[in-house]
Amino acid sequence: MPVPNRSHSPRLPIVAAIPVRDEESRIGPCLRALAAQDENTPGHVVLLVNNTTDGTVACVRDMAPSLPFPLTVACRVYPDAQAHAGTARREAMEIAAGIAGADGILLTTDADGIAAPDWIARTLSAFAAGAQVVCGRARIDPVEALAIPAHLHRDDEREVAYGTMLDRIHDLANPDPFDPWPRHTEHSGASIAVTVAAWTRAGGIPALPIAEDRAFVAALRRIDSPIRHAPDVQVTVSGRTLGRARGGMADTIARRMARQDALLDDSLEPAGDCLRRARARAWLRRLYDERRMGIDAQASTAGLAALLGVPPRHVAHRTTGPFFGLCWERLETETPSLQRRRVQRRDLARHHARAMYIVAGLLEGTCVLNDGQELRSAPVTPL
Repeated sequence: MPVPNRSHSPRLPIVAAIPVRDEESRIGPCLRALAAQDENTPGHVVLLVNNTTDGTVACVRDMAPSLPFPLTVACRVYPDAQAHAGTARREAMEIAAGIAGADGILLTTDADGIAAPDWIARTLSAFAAGAQVVCGRARIDPVEALAIPAHLHRDDEREVAYGTMLDRIHDLANPDPFDPWPRHTEHSGASIAVTVAAWTRAGGIPALPIAEDRAFVAALRRIDSPIRHAPDVQVTVSGRTLGRARGGMADTIARRMARQDALLDDSLEPAGDCLRRARARAWLRRLYDERRMGIDAQASTAGLAALLGVPPRHVAHRTTGPFFGLCWERLETETPSLQRRRVQRRDLARHHARAMYIVAGLLEGTCVLNDGQELRSAPVTPL
């Protein structure tokens, strides 16, 4: 139901969608942060309040008249199996898309998120540079972070640093013109913006109990939507250890406080594997573009097959489709040498050193193999 307030007509079709559950102490700062944007405040904000038992709705109604944008508060009681952020965010964005229209932009964050004053302005700058999707960074509130043991902060810093090195390998071996360096690797629901057009083509947010944000970005990659991981787009989130989503950030922090995970995040892999993956993606891009232009791609097919250690027919059968992203996903999923291997936390320093060595080789224009040898005559990307 719409909540009346003293709003003005929006200058841009920008609508923010926020899933909310039992957030009476957090939703106020979240909405005030959106109201305090340096410029381009949202034209509308949608709150999908689901399975809530506290005073969230009353809190929102009390503050609505002071906000510079209209609110839509949709109250839902989902069945237990569907009462999670994936369902709520999906419906929130569906409502928001209807308000924004086909040419609009959707923003989503979390109810405990406090957007930086330039959150929307910097997001729009990324769209102006050609992105259709903008992923921002989620920072834990520095005060609440004090309740998290120092060793977990150090572990997280090392893990993030390693993930950054792996991403640098991808940037050097397979550059993305829409996502130049510097960038980051987060796909957090605390800060995602997307054009309504791209959101529609991707089929919306998947209604998953956890990691709906990662799945959404994967769906956007599948249809070749230009994605920008903008390091200057930031939201501060809570550091609480009692969260609303099983398997979410709070649950992860609580688990690691009890016992640290032996393995790194499943998105992180050995550096040599990362280099092979980046090269394979770059080679596939060449192959895909050749086919699209009607050029004989037999040589590129054979080269990619040799890199992956598979017969050429394996590549040929998996690299035909309407989107590059769809072809890559199929090739990556069904190729043995591209299956992801996890990294043991105890081995992180060794893997990080290896990643630094590979990055140095790529910057020098050399090719670093999995066994550590160098081939100075080999190109970083396929010719």
